[in-house]
Amino acid sequence: MINAILGGVLIGLSVSLMLLFNGRVTGISGIVAGIMRLDKNDISWRAAFILGLVFGGFLLKAFYPQSLMQISSSGTGDYIFAGLLVGFGTVLGNGCTSGHGVCGISRFSVRSILSTVTFIFFGILSVIAYKALRGEL
Repeated sequence: MINAILGGVLIGLSVSLMLLFNGRVTGISGIVAGIMRLDKNDISWRAAFILGLVFGGFLLKAFYPQSLMQISSSGTGDYIFAGLLVGFGTVLGNGCTSGHGVCGISRFSVRSILSTVTFIFFGILSVIAYKALRGEL
């Protein structure tokens, strides 16, 4: 439980610092989309943020591998399909769970609250449908 509390504190601190020092909401899809625009004045912090996410995962695996235990028997194709669905959802929802769920709700954005409830609801439905199709229900 302490890990969850520390994780929540770190996420809250990180998004607060991003807003305070950079004036930006920490939504991953928005940060990635901004890199695609190739604006030279805006690309360095975005690239550093994304590299930090990727290399942070590798560091976690190297120094605390039990935190990344395999919890699914899904294959690579399933993960690719799920990633494409998430990408489509972030375009459709005008943002991702980190942008709406963490940053938007903390700013009392009605749009973000509704988006987060929608994400959770359809996430639950997706898991039920996936398990039903695989005969795991």
